[in-house]
Amino acid sequence: MQLRDWTIVRILASVATKIWAASFAALLACFIVYCFYGFFMAFSFSLAAIAGILYQTQDTLLYHPEQPPHSRVFIPVPSMFGIGLADIFHWFLTELRFCCLGFPQSFDFSLLVLSVDPWNKMIALHIAGLPYESVNIRSTDGVILHAFLIRHNGDKGRFVPTIVYLHGNAGNMGHRLQNASGMFHTLQCNLLMIDYRGYGLSTGTPIEQGLYNDARAAIDYLHTRHDLDLSQIVLFGRSLGGAVAIDVASDPEYYQKLMCVMLENTFTSIPEMAVSLIHQSIKYFPLFMFKNLYISIQKIQFFAAPCLFVSGMADTLVPPKMMLQLHARCGSRRKQLIQIKGGSHNDTWATAGYYQGLAQFLTECKETRTPLQTAPALRSKWPQVEDL
Repeated sequence: MQLRDWTIVRILASVATKIWAASFAALLACFIVYCFYGFFMAFSFSLAAIAGILYQTQDTLLYHPEQPPHSRVFIPVPSMFGIGLADIFHWFLTELRFCCLGFPQSFDFSLLVLSVDPWNKMIALHIAGLPYESVNIRSTDGVILHAFLIRHNGDKGRFVPTIVYLHGNAGNMGHRLQNASGMFHTLQCNLLMIDYRGYGLSTGTPIEQGLYNDARAAIDYLHTRHDLDLSQIVLFGRSLGGAVAIDVASDPEYYQKLMCVMLENTFTSIPEMAVSLIHQSIKYFPLFMFKNLYISIQKIQFFAAPCLFVSGMADTLVPPKMMLQLHARCGSRRKQLIQIKGGSHNDTWATAGYYQGLAQFLTECKETRTPLQTAPALRSKWPQVEDL
């Protein structure tokens, strides 16, 4: 073969080698890009799926209507909660102490019951269980709420305050009846206790806006009654119930229906609670990643009704500093903070000084309350309210 022919062969071989190398490099680059893109897409889809699952499970982490077990089917009733002789004696001592504060109270002797035990040859004096009505309340979106109206007998029930009791995130209203009994006898008030949607015998599923609607429906229901003093409606909320109460009391349509608000061991917001309970890095998460917000720290600045903050200083779930922050941001002209030593998240009401603080605040609100303003138009159709 001639030299020229070998030169051509070498040139062609060199060109073919370069083309093959370029093709291999391009193919390798495409493979790497494909793998990276595929991994990126797979990672993105996985992250989105995990985020979606976590977003949907936030309700499970926040709302616990079935704890303790059977809380959706077994609801203790007010008639189960009487008071023994020792508690009656303690009540009278407390009564005397409250009378010194100027809180007008009168003991309802019609509740006294004398029981005889023939087997042990004993006679016992106790106070009968709480007088109550079991009612159904229809919320604005058609959800049926189960409620207890615990009302003093006779004309007395027409002249005492009525507390709308909003409980925490677990169990049902029946689990708070011991506290309700203390309010009924010690504060001499009526109570309307409701189970939120998805709690107890109430229908529906708990969601943030739904709980707000339920509390408003409870207040609207009271305005259909003719045997209550509508100028003495008190909104009480503990823990999650406090966040619901703050939303209602910051609404101009509803705060004028309230004599005062009492908040106990509640939080500033769900995102800040997540930071406190889980990890500090959560504070960098955008708000749209939270299904439930309950941003009370922003709403409470629009308060107009008198407000009492009751903070258990031994609360290990909701940091007491959150109650301090809420009190500081509260826009009400009349606000008061009571810090109870030894009070934990769930049993501050059982600590010394609790009822005394509530009684004194109610006394001040009753002495300075203004006439009830014209009630706004109701949001619910109350002919649909039914008794159980």
